[in-house]
Amino acid sequence: MSEKQKQLRSISAAPPRWKTQWSRPLGRFLDHVVYNTAVVGLENIPVTGPVVFAANHLSYLDGPVMVGASSRYMHVMVRHDMFKGFLGWVLQASGQIPVNRSGDRAALQYAKAVLDRGDCVGILPEGTRGSGDAANVNSGVAWLALNSAAAVVPVAVLGTRNRGEHRDKIPSPRRKMHVVFGQPLTITREPGVSGRVSMDRATEQIRLRLASHIAASQAATGQDLPADDHLSSKHKGQQP
Repeated sequence: MSEKQKQLRSISAAPPRWKTQWSRPLGRFLDHVVYNTAVVGLENIPVTGPVVFAANHLSYLDGPVMVGASSRYMHVMVRHDMFKGFLGWVLQASGQIPVNRSGDRAALQYAKAVLDRGDCVGILPEGTRGSGDAANVNSGVAWLALNSAAAVVPVAVLGTRNRGEHRDKIPSPRRKMHVVFGQPLTITREPGVSGRVSMDRATEQIRLRLASHIAASQAATGQDLPADDHLSSKHKGQQP
């Protein structure tokens, strides 16, 4: 095993519950002191038991904003190459889970271990920052739902990036944001259906629920998603 693989494995172990004790207060500070975040739907979050929070992905702030808005502590699955330098120390110390988007079964197993002990995992199943409409999601969220007893709570994060802004932009302080938690969804395996088909169907079921929740949240809050095709020309060539 290479030194890099050893390092990734060492920071990928299922994080202990206590590490999230300061990440949510930090998220709350971000939501309500640095920014002006309205939170809706807390009554939809199960009070106990495992939960997968599945949110759309607009900017770097989506995970922290979701963590601060939630009524429960959670471990968020974060792109592995963010675990570098001071930011990497913060992510590791606060109990986040590094995941390689090219395919990381180990990270899913660590997330499942968190769910199996009755705790919560946050995931941005679109995989990369985009328009945030859940037109596409990866199958990781479905795998977690099918292989644990966790409820899936769709989360619409709005305002972390606005129309015409580059994907790397960090919003100015006091921007109005919205976090809307939807009704939980329970995913079960269909009898007599292959694992691959079950995964595909569960992925689409979650995607449709998340997409409809995002659309309803836009209508309710008046907060639009960014339109990536309207980015300024100087930014178009910089998109990841």
